[in-house]
Amino acid sequence: MPNIPSFNIAVLPGDGIGAEVISPCLSVLQEAIDRAGGGFELTFNELPAGAGEYQRNGVALPQETMSACREADAILLGAMGWPEVRYPDGTEIAPQLDLRTELKLFAGVRPARLLPRISPVLADPRAAALDFVIIRESIEGLFALRDEGVVTADREARDTMVITRDVCEPLFDFSFDYTRKRVQRGGSNRLTCVDKANVFASMAFFRKIFDERHEVNSDVQADHAYVDATALNLVRRPWDFDVIVTENMFGDILSDLAAGLIGGMGFAPSADIGLDHAVFQPCHGSAPDIAGKGMANPTATFLSGAMMLEWLADRHNCAPANSAAQILRNAVDDAFRSGIRPFEVGGRDGTEAVALAVADAIGATAKSA
Repeated sequence: MPNIPSFNIAVLPGDGIGAEVISPCLSVLQEAIDRAGGGFELTFNELPAGAGEYQRNGVALPQETMSACREADAILLGAMGWPEVRYPDGTEIAPQLDLRTELKLFAGVRPARLLPRISPVLADPRAAALDFVIIRESIEGLFALRDEGVVTADREARDTMVITRDVCEPLFDFSFDYTRKRVQRGGSNRLTCVDKANVFASMAFFRKIFDERHEVNSDVQADHAYVDATALNLVRRPWDFDVIVTENMFGDILSDLAAGLIGGMGFAPSADIGLDHAVFQPCHGSAPDIAGKGMANPTATFLSGAMMLEWLADRHNCAPANSAAQILRNAVDDAFRSGIRPFEVGGRDGTEAVALAVADAIGATAKSA
C-alpha cells in the first residue's frame, strides 16, 4: 500500500466552549477526509493551554505545548481565556497572542460570508450575498508591546504602536496573493489598505510600504481607506469590499464588526498564518455565559477546519486536502440550507444538533458523488 501524506495537528481546546466546539470539529474533519476518498491523514495531538492551565500550574502556555506547536504541521485552537483569570497586571490570559508572536503569524485571515438561510442583519438585498475578507496584521501595531505598557504614578498610561518593514512586506505580499487567488471563488481582485495615514506617522509608513508592494503586484487592484470611514462603510455597503488589509488593533475591531454582519462570532472562522506555521480557530472567545450548556455554535470552528485543510493542501501540494475542505464547507452550507438554526441567531439548535446536521450533509455528499 503506497504511503500517503500524514499531517500532525496540534489541538489546543483551551477554555470554556473551546473543548465543546473542538471535539465535533475533529469528527467532521475526519468524516470529510473519508468522504473525499482519503489520500492523506491527520493525526491529532491534544495539548494543554489557557486560563485553566494557568490556574492549575501557573503557566498559560507550557513550554511542552509550545514545542509541540512548533513541530506540528498546523495548529487547531478552540478558545482561550476566562474573565476572572488574569495576570498580575490585570490583563486577561491570552496564550493565542503568544502563539502569534512566537511563531511569527503576521497574517490574520478573517473571512465574512453569510451562510444560507441566515437572515442578513442589513435590510439591503445585496447583504444576502455578503462575502469579503479582512486580513489583520497579527503581531505588531498596537499589540507589539502589549506586555510593556507603562502606567506612571497612577496619572498616565502609555502603549506604543510599532510598524516595521520586516512584517509589512510579507503581510502585503500575502494579502495581494490571497486576493489574487480569491478571484477563482468570485472575488473582485481588489485589495483595500485600511489605515489612519492622515494622522499617524506609523500609519503613513504602513501605507507607503503597501504602495511599494503594489508596484510588484500590479495585477491586483489596490485602493486605500481610513479606518473610521471603513467602519461606516462596512455597515452602509459592505458588499463593495473584497479583501481588506489593516493594522492589528484596527483589524481586531473591524473583524468583530464583520462577524456581526453575518450573524455573530459563531459564524466567523479565522486563520493566523506566517511563513512556516499557522493557527486555525473560531473568532469567538470562551463564552463563560453558555459554557457547559451545549449551546455553543461550532460552525466557525468547522469553517476554520476547512481553512486548515486548504492551507495544508497549498503548502504540501495535497489535492485531496482541498477536496476534503470543499466537502466540509459545502456540508456546512447544506446543513444551514436544510434549516439548522443555532441559538446565536434565535434558533434552538445547540452544538450537537449543528454537528449532526453537518455530518449528515457530509454523508449525503458521499451518496450523491
